[in-house]
Order: sequence, then C-alpha cells, then structure tokens
Amino acid sequence: MSDVHSQVQDYYGKQLKTSADLKTDACKTTTSYTTDIKKIIGQIHDEVVSKYYGCGLTIPDALAGLKVLDLGSGSGRDCYILSKLVGQQGSVIGVDMTDEQLAVANRHVDYHTEKFGYEKPNVQFLKGNIDHLENLNIADQSLDLIVSNCVINLAENKQGILNQAFRMLKEGGEMYFSDVYASRRVPANLQKDPVLLGECLGGALYWNDFLDMAKKAGFNDPRMVEGRVLGIENADIEAKTQGITFYSITYRLMKISNLEHACEDYGQAVKYNGTITDMGSPNVFTLDDHHVFEAGRIYPVCGNSYRMLNETRYREHFTFYGDFETHFGLFEGCGQEPAMAEASSDSSEAASCC
Repeated sequence: MSDVHSQVQDYYGKQLKTSADLKTDACKTTTSYTTDIKKIIGQIHDEVVSKYYGCGLTIPDALAGLKVLDLGSGSGRDCYILSKLVGQQGSVIGVDMTDEQLAVANRHVDYHTEKFGYEKPNVQFLKGNIDHLENLNIADQSLDLIVSNCVINLAENKQGILNQAFRMLKEGGEMYFSDVYASRRVPANLQKDPVLLGECLGGALYWNDFLDMAKKAGFNDPRMVEGRVLGIENADIEAKTQGITFYSITYRLMKISNLEHACEDYGQAVKYNGTITDMGSPNVFTLDDHHVFEAGRIYPVCGNSYRMLNETRYREHFTFYGDFETHFGLFEGCGQEPAMAEASSDSSEAASCC
C-alpha cells in the first residue's frame, strides 16, 4: 500500500470521527436537497449520516432499475439513497478501502432493507482500492451508472479510474460525480501534505488536466452540472495554498461512442415531456449547467446534447425533432469549456439552451 493510501485510510478511518471534524468545507455538501431526497435521508441510519464526507449531490435523475457503482462509498449514505431510488429491481455496489467506514456501511444493510420495504438487500459493499478497479471483477459494459462523491481526488491513478469507468459502463451509461478541482496544478510538496490530502485539496486536479483525462478515457464532451468556489476558512491551510482557488464541481460523463469533440449544429431540437419524477419536480430537467429544459417547451440543441438525451435512459422522457442529415456548422454559443471562475452552486442562473 502506498503512503497516500495509508494517509487516506488513517484520516478517514481514525482521525475523523464525524463530518464535524473536517477542517474545511471541501468535503461538505452545500447543495440544496429536493424534498424527496430529504425524505430518503430521513430514513437513513444516524450513524451512516454522521460519517458522511461528500462535496456534492451525486444522484442524477431516472434511476429506477439501474445497476450502479459508487466509488469510495464510505459509510454508505449515497449508496442507501441510491438503493431507495433504483428500487428492488435495481442494484447498488459500494467500494471503499477503509475498514472503519465499511464496517458502518455493512452494519446497517438489514436496517435499510427493512426500512425501504424490500424482500432482500439490493446493495452490497466491497473492500477495494479505486486505483485498481480491475480487481473488483466487474464485467465490461455491465453498469448503467457510476457515481463518486469527493473521492477521486484522493486517488493516485486518476486516469486509470476514468479508463476503468469507461470500460465498465454500458453504451449510453454515465459517470456522474462530484469532486474538488484547482485553478492551477497543485505543487508536489502540497500533494503529499497529509492534512491537505485528507481535506480533498492536495490531490485536486487542475480542471483542464481533468478534462483532458476524461476525453482520453473516451468521455468526449464532459458536462459540468454545477459548481462552487470553496471557502477554505482555515488560516494554516489558506497560507499553504495561497494563489490556488479550489472548486467543488459535479460533472456528467456520458459513454456515447459517436459524441463529437465540439458542439455541432444539425438543426435539431428536443422537448422535455415532464415525466421524470424520482428527483422532485417533473417540470424541469437539468442536463448540465447550460441545458435546463422546461417541460413542454421546444429547445434547439447541438448534436451532442441530442445524443445525450436520445441515446441514453432519458430517451423515453423527450420528444425529438430532426436528424443528422444536414450539418450547419458549429452550434452558436457551444464548444466552450466551462469558466471555472464563474462556477456557482446556483444552477438556476444557467441558460436554458446551448
């Protein structure tokens, strides 16, 4: 086991007793939960909730019946939320390398099976290192969804994780995850600082390096769902990291083999039918921070956005107009990477189309 892995295990297994012990807000979620999610969290065992360390809400829409993998599942809070949303016909696998966290998660499997009214558990927890996902023996193209909540920054082989995620996902599947990113590459000496590492800052990727890694793995056109600037509010840590701005960002990576590198215009449009109900109001569907669809309204979209809706589990919830027969050039306003300085937790300010 590497020094990094040992430090992470020690920090999350022994030094942190509850989320209140964190020294910054990097591994704390500030996202407003929907009423439905709040109800599910209210059903989750107190011990599981108290040992939750996450920086976002890694729960997308339309989850019924899906097969899901949670990378770095910790005490199991997100797994149990997903367990409820995928239903008895779906399944959830959580993987973590910290014995203390796994013990909490496993201790409450029967509790949540009964609480959700299931005949048998639909969630399991595996001990494993996400740097070596190949050792989990999960088959190629066997998963519908992979999530992770503020954990990939703790890993050493980030490119390998993205490569393995692409391998395990079915065509049309997605990786939906929150993590911490930096405005510049974190210096090597800070990457090894045990407190910065444990607080999810030392291992934070420079956001442009992440985008390059995602595309190299096969995830063309990564989409940012929401983001916020992190307020460190710790004098010692602020002094060490002076000049670096950190962000909590939720990304959506779609496994669609024919996504293009830019947003191209084929004269297409979509209409959201208002039929997704598992995450709150069915009146609005958010694909990313600049694609927010009101039910019943027709929106022009680029070819990639069309495919992300038409070639995934979201297809049944939309009406589609147009095809790929005629190309009109670059979609106006698209093809730009997200401006990290403008990352905000308020997705309501996002535009409704490309």
